Order: sequence, then structure tokens, then C-alpha cells
Amino acid sequence: MSEPARDEVSEQQSAPEQSSDQHPSGRPSGDARGVRALTSEEFSAAQAVGGVRGLVEAVLPGLVFVVAFVIVNDLTVPLIASVVAAVVLVVARLVQRTPVTQALGGLLGIAIGVVWAWTSGEAENYYAGGLLLNAGYLVVLLGTILARRPAVGYVVEALRAGLTPDKVREEANREPGDDGPSPFAALTAWRDDPARMRAYLIATWLWVGLFALRLAVKTPLYLAGDIAWLGTFHLLLGVPLWALVLYLTWYVVRRPKAPAGA
Repeated sequence: MSEPARDEVSEQQSAPEQSSDQHPSGRPSGDARGVRALTSEEFSAAQAVGGVRGLVEAVLPGLVFVVAFVIVNDLTVPLIASVVAAVVLVVARLVQRTPVTQALGGLLGIAIGVVWAWTSGEAENYYAGGLLLNAGYLVVLLGTILARRPAVGYVVEALRAGLTPDKVREEANREPGDDGPSPFAALTAWRDDPARMRAYLIATWLWVGLFALRLAVKTPLYLAGDIAWLGTFHLLLGVPLWALVLYLTWYVVRRPKAPAGA
């Protein structure tokens, strides 16, 4: 499954242009996409997954594969059909000159699955890469919890500190003794706050649960070679479950609104 697209922010000559996920005041709004929605004041599941288009880009290639396989019961046609669907989505983005991040991510994921399934001759290997990726995420997240360094804390605090790639490069080039606090300080300061530590631990457990559930449901189907049900649960436990866990994470880590007039 490909995660929803992240908007690209272009820079103007005079000043940076505000991204679409921020208020004029600079605070994140409710239309941030992907993990950036975790720092929004309001949460919109539709916007978090990239709207209808983002949902289609995440679901369509996999849906085409499983439907084609059930119909023809052959490997070649479903593989070709899923690749064509992914390529069409990328081309549509290019023609309309819109960000291609999610469509390209989907195409890459499809390509890996197609190569794996084609070279092995086993249709279930179309999903093998996703299972391994989920297992990797699960191990890493559990490791951060055991180390008392919950990964969600670093992600959220980095977003709140505005640590974009450009900002990271800027901070890396700072001269010793430069005035002003470093935004990198926020990446570890939260660990001294028991309330935030508890919230980030809970949130990280939510993501552990997501990856564990996917593996628990799909691994037996993969081993049994049941493509119809494997493909079905791949879709059901993809974007819908991802959006649900993203919302629950936002609810756990969100900052309470300041009282009126504060």
C-alpha cells in the first residue's frame, strides 16, 4: 500500500509560499495530508489520505490485480493490468502538472510486487514486499518503545518544529555560536515531559497494532496462496485502517486548544 501524497511547497523569490496545510498564522489547518495531519488543529480523514484522488491512487492498482486474477485465474494478465493502472495514474498527474509523489510511490510498490511475482511465478508474491515492509516497521516501532524513545514522538515534534529537509540542511550549515535556539532541541525535549511521553507511547502502540494486525491477517492467507482473500484484506487493511490509526494518533497527541481570549 502506498501512503497518501505529501504536497510539494514551491518557493517564491521574495518569500516562501505557504503550504496548503497551514493557516495564514502558520498553524497547521485541517487539510494536511499524511502524517502532517498529526499536527493539525482539526482532523479530516478525506484530506489526510489525499482526497478521492489519493484514495483511488492507493487502491486502484491492487484492486485491478485481484479482480483480474479472480476472473482469468492467470498471473500474466493481472500483473500487466495493475502496472498499466499505476502508469495511467502517474501519466494523469504529469499531464495535469500536479505533484506525482503518491502516484510514483504506488507505481514503485506495484513494480516491486510485479517483479517478485513474475520471477517466482507465484501470484501471492505480489504482496510479499508489503508483508516484509510491515514486519520491518513493526520491529522498528517495538524497538523504539522498548528503548523508551517512541517513534511517533520524534515524528510529531519534528513536524511541529518545522524540520523540513531545507531546514535540516540550513541547521547543518550553522556556524558554531550562531544566535537563536536550534529546532533540533525539540526532538528530545519532550522526553522530559511525562504527559507527552505517555501520549507518544500510546500513539506508537497504535501503529504497532496496525502492522501486527496486517501481518496476523494476511500472513496465513499468503502462506495458503489464497489470492482472492489476500487481495481483499490487503485493500481493507490498507487505506481505511491507516486513516483510522492516523486519526486515533492525532487524537492522542493533539494539543488542547487555548481558551478563548488567551
